[in-house]
Amino acid sequence: MLKSLKIVAFLLLVITLGFFYGFACRQNIIPYIFYISEGKLFNGFILMNKGFNPIQGWSNSTEASSVKDNPLLETTIAPPSTTVTPALRSVSEVLKEGNGIIFLETSDRLQLPPLVLCAVESAARVYKDRPVAFFLKGLNDTNTEELVKRHFPTLSSFRNVYFFPLKLKELFIGTSLHSWYKKINPEVEKYWVHVSADGCRIALIWKYGGLYLDTDIISMRTIPKQNFIAAQSSQYSSNGVFGFFPHHNFTQECMEDFVRNYNSGIWGHQGPYLFTRVLKKFCSETKYNDTEDAMCGNITIFKPERFYPISYPSWRRYYQVWDILPTFHNSFALHLWNYMSRGNVTVVPGSNVLAEHLYKDYCPSTYKAMLISTKSHHLTLPTL
Repeated sequence: MLKSLKIVAFLLLVITLGFFYGFACRQNIIPYIFYISEGKLFNGFILMNKGFNPIQGWSNSTEASSVKDNPLLETTIAPPSTTVTPALRSVSEVLKEGNGIIFLETSDRLQLPPLVLCAVESAARVYKDRPVAFFLKGLNDTNTEELVKRHFPTLSSFRNVYFFPLKLKELFIGTSLHSWYKKINPEVEKYWVHVSADGCRIALIWKYGGLYLDTDIISMRTIPKQNFIAAQSSQYSSNGVFGFFPHHNFTQECMEDFVRNYNSGIWGHQGPYLFTRVLKKFCSETKYNDTEDAMCGNITIFKPERFYPISYPSWRRYYQVWDILPTFHNSFALHLWNYMSRGNVTVVPGSNVLAEHLYKDYCPSTYKAMLISTKSHHLTLPTL
C-alpha cells in the first residue's frame, strides 16, 4: 500500500513538473529558473538580485534576494544570456562583410541611459540581418560576451548585437589618425570625449565599412544607400550618421583633414564641420538644397528630413505632447539631440510625449524595462 502511494505521488510530481515546463516554455522563462553567479547556484521561479536594474542589468557587487526584498520581482525577470561564449568575438570576424551597424561610447560609463539602449535596440530590429557592433571604452578584454549581455538585459535577446572594448591605440594603428593620437594629450583636451568619438567613427568606417549611428538616433527603417552622408541643413553636413564602403576615399580624406586642420578648442570642428569641409572639396560643383536628396559621384547626400525632421533648435519638441503624432514617413531615423539636453531630459512612461511613442514603437524592450523601473522608483517628468 505504501509503495503504491509512493508511485502515485511520483506520477503526480512528474505531471506537475511537465505542466510547469510547458507553461515556462510558453512564457519564455526557462533560462531564468536556474542561474549561476560567481560559483553559487540560486534556485527559484523568478530570480532577482539587489544589484539588478531592469534597464542596466546586474551590478558588480550583488547578492541574491527574495521576492519580499525586491518589489521588482513581481513584474520582471533577470535574464541571463542563454548561451555561453568563452570570449568576445573578434571585430574583424563580426564586421567582415562590411555591412555592420556601428555605435560608440567613448566615456568609461557602462550605466547607459535608456536613449542609448533604445538606439541600439531599434537598429537591431531594423537591420535584423546585419551585425550591430557597440564599442565601449569601459569594457576590457576580461569581459565575456555572456557577462556583457547580462549587463544589458534589454539587448541580450538580439543575436545580431555584439559588444567590443573600444581600444583607441589599436584602432588608429594603420590609419592616418595614428600619428595624431601618438602625440595627443587627452588631459588637456577640452572636448576629448567628443573629439575622440569623431576620430573613432571615421577610423572604424574606413577600416570595416558599414553604417555609423550616434547613440541618440532611433532607427525606423533601413537606409537604402551604402555610401552616404546626411545634411543637417542647406549649409552643413552632419557626422552623426553616415555610411561607406571600407577604405572609401571620402573617409580617407576625412582622416587626413582631421590631422591637418586639427583644432579641438572649437566644438564640432573635428566632427560636423570637418564633414562639411571635406564634402565641399569633393562636391564643389554639386547643386544642393535642403529639400531634395543629391548625388556627388557615388556619394548620396540625404536631405535633412531623412534624419533631422526636427532641427536642433526645436529639440524640445521630442519631449512635448503632440495633438497629432507626426508620421515621419520621409525619415529613415530620428536624431533626438541628446547633446542639446545635456542628458538632463528623459522619457517617463505615461507622459505621452512624442519620444515615449517612439520608444513604444521602435525599442519596446527598453520601454518595457522603463515601465518596470518607473513603477519601482516613481519617476517624475523633468521640467524643460
